[in-house]
Amino acid sequence: MAPRTACFLVIGNEILSGRTQDANIRVLAQALNGRGIRLLEVRVIPDIPEHIITTINDCRARFDLLFTSGGIGPTHDDITAACVAEAFGVPLTCHEKSFHQLEALFPAGEFNKARQRMAWLPKGATPIENSVSTAPGFSLGNVHVMAGVPRIFQAMVGWLMPRLEGGAPLTSASWYSYNVYEGDLAEALTAIQHDFPTLDIGSYPFDEGQKRGVALVAKGYDAEAVTLAGAALRTLLASLGFTPLEGDPPRGA
Repeated sequence: MAPRTACFLVIGNEILSGRTQDANIRVLAQALNGRGIRLLEVRVIPDIPEHIITTINDCRARFDLLFTSGGIGPTHDDITAACVAEAFGVPLTCHEKSFHQLEALFPAGEFNKARQRMAWLPKGATPIENSVSTAPGFSLGNVHVMAGVPRIFQAMVGWLMPRLEGGAPLTSASWYSYNVYEGDLAEALTAIQHDFPTLDIGSYPFDEGQKRGVALVAKGYDAEAVTLAGAALRTLLASLGFTPLEGDPPRGA
């Protein structure tokens, strides 16, 4: 059975301007791999309400799961929750438990309206727990909304993943050799990909220092097929007179 599919929306003008570098794509991708969910697309979009709403509705219809990061803090540009609510046609409502948890963090008089906004979620949403700073993300339908701050995002992902329906995890087999070039392998790799249509067969040149070569990788959600494809990659390198080495090239190779 094919794995469930996912899309990730990175929301924020600061990412598009180059002021901030995204650190969350890899975290989510690796977590989904382990859960047997395939991340098929990543989009980076601005803090423009119409753009966010349109993109959410497009992606939640096209993918089994949609994840977002960014835009759920206390400032004026934190508009993701309101946009998700509008995309689903529901109002924002105060989530009482989240409100009281946040209220308990601040000294008397400092839990102002801006901070209270973080407890307002789309009606029907379920909070995603935040063990770092308490302010929740949330899930509504197949949309999962999380913070953009990397350590908070990672904590939310860690809480959310066991609660998602998954499948067989992504597995891979890797072999590499020195002094080999992709042009030496291209035709045979095409044949291997044809033999294993449900897998991703890739070649990755490396060139570090005085040593260069190519790494060959088979990955997919069918562990038996990955093992067989990995053996085919090893045989390919050996048949061309190269020495197959299992795994990834060492750093500094």
